[in-house]
Order: sequence, then structure tokens, then C-alpha cells
Amino acid sequence: MLNFSHPWVLTLLIFVPLLYFLKKRNKFFNDGSIQFSNISYLKKIDNLNGQKKIHFLEFFQLFIISFLIFTLSGPRLKSNFSESTYNIVDINLILDISSSMRAEDFKPNRLESAKETAKTFIKYRKGDRIGLLVFAGESYIQCPLTLDYKVLLTLLENVKIIDEEYDGTAIGMAIAHGINRLRNSDSKSRIIILLSDGSNNSGELEPITAANFAKEYGIKIYAIGVGANKEAPFPYFDPFGNKSYVNVDVKIDEKTLRDVAHETGGLYFRAKDEFELENIYNEINKMERSKVKIKDYTLFTELFSFILVPLIILLIFIEYLYQFIFKKIT
Repeated sequence: MLNFSHPWVLTLLIFVPLLYFLKKRNKFFNDGSIQFSNISYLKKIDNLNGQKKIHFLEFFQLFIISFLIFTLSGPRLKSNFSESTYNIVDINLILDISSSMRAEDFKPNRLESAKETAKTFIKYRKGDRIGLLVFAGESYIQCPLTLDYKVLLTLLENVKIIDEEYDGTAIGMAIAHGINRLRNSDSKSRIIILLSDGSNNSGELEPITAANFAKEYGIKIYAIGVGANKEAPFPYFDPFGNKSYVNVDVKIDEKTLRDVAHETGGLYFRAKDEFELENIYNEINKMERSKVKIKDYTLFTELFSFILVPLIILLIFIEYLYQFIFKKIT
């Protein structure tokens, strides 16, 4: 964007038309005149078109003076830059996909509700690297740490309940897998958000042991227990494909999840419905915010030196034409 360091100089431009008028007036009163009774003979004389060249040079001289005033006003190009510095938070979402996540005490079920609230959480993060890990009897990387939230959300949408042959709840192994994805990160803040609706019944590593490893690496765990208080409606299909429900006892090992979180300096939350789950994600979002420092810079590119020297050279050249080419008489 063009602006001026001395914009008041531009007011001198109003004197350029006045200079032209005074110059013409002075020429009118000072020019000599010769009277002819008949100018038909004068028309036959060649090389009387020099006056047109003089008028052109006078006009061009005034144009240069105008542009010189423009140059003295300090034209410059203004560029604005902003520099944003993020203290990145690396986040690994660990989502339980065991068969118990089919329970419909959340609408439409526990897994789909967990996915939707996780999507909202992801959309509110800015500049953070987020990964997704799913687990049942074993754990799997659904998405590595990434800044491409569009890809992450697509992969989250594709998460499904695990097949029965791989069913189980290996919380300890899932935490260890999540630690492995974060331990080499250079981020100052590294967190795991662990969501499960059961108790550890698979895997070779106890959750509290995995939490100790997380603590050693400075990784904080936020644990979320998902499920109603006592029983939850669980869908099943009979041999004819008809859908029915059976109430299943909710067995969440809250003590283990709470100990895992507290061991690493995190927190444990209990979500009994989709609204509580959404509020929990909002609470974590507020606590683990990326700190942003924004610096604004304004860069000025001065045009004075690029314009003034060529203008002066051109002005001297015009004066040279007056004096030596057109033989101006002063």
C-alpha cells in the first residue's frame, strides 16, 4: 500500500498550474511582435514548427516539477507482517472401541457420542498436533500426530467397534502405545486424553505402571470414564435380524482411571451422558490451551531514492534541449 512520510508537501502541487499561468502571461507581455499585412508568404517558410516543440517541452517541464514535488513528499510502500508464535501442545486421543461401546445410554451410542464430542474438541484447537489411537484387546494407530485436522477428522469418522475376536480392554497397553507416540516430541506440553467405559482386562501392562512411564516423560493423562450409573441398554440382534435390547451392568474401574490421571498430574472425569462428555472436553480444552504470541511488523520501502535521481537527470536534459537544441533566448 502506498503512503507518504511528508504528505503536506503535496499541497505544493496547487502552485504548478499557477506557475504555468504566470509563465504564459510573462511571455505574452515580453514577446516582440512584427506586423504583416499578408501572412500568405510566411506560410511558405519552412521550419516554423519549433514553437510546438517548445510548448511540449514546457508542458513536460511542469510535469517533471509536479513529479518532483510528489517525490519530495516521501512516497513509500507499506507492508504489514504478523508473526504468531505457538507453544504447541501435542495431544494423543486414545479411544476405547471395545464391544461395550455399543451401549446406548449415550445417543446414538457411546462410541458415536465420543466421536462427535472429540470432533468438536479438535475443531477448537489451533496449531496443536493431534493424533488418534484406538484400542480394545490391542491398540492401533488410527492417525499419527498431525496438523492436518481435515484428515484427522476423516479418520476419526471411520472408527468402528472392534470385531469380537479382538475384543477386550487393554488400558495399560493403550497408554504405553500413546506414550511411545509422544515421548520423542519436542513440545513442552504433551497430553493423553484416554476415554474408556470398562476396566483393564487385557494386555501385559497394568495401567498404573504405564502411568508411571508417562510421568517420567512429562506426559499428562486426562482420563474419562464413560457410562451411566448402574445399567445401560445394550443392543443385540436375534438370528432373524431383529434388534432387541438387554440391560447390562456398567463396570468402570474408576479408581484405576483416577489413579492413572492423578499420577501424571492430570484429572479424571466421569461422563454419564453425551452432555457431560461434551462439557468434559470443553473443560480440558480450557486447561490445555496453546499460548499464542503475535508480533506485528510494519515494513516501509522508501521510493525517494529510486525516483529523485532519474528525475533530476531528466530535468537537466530538458534544460539542455532548451538551451542548446532549440536555442532558447533568455
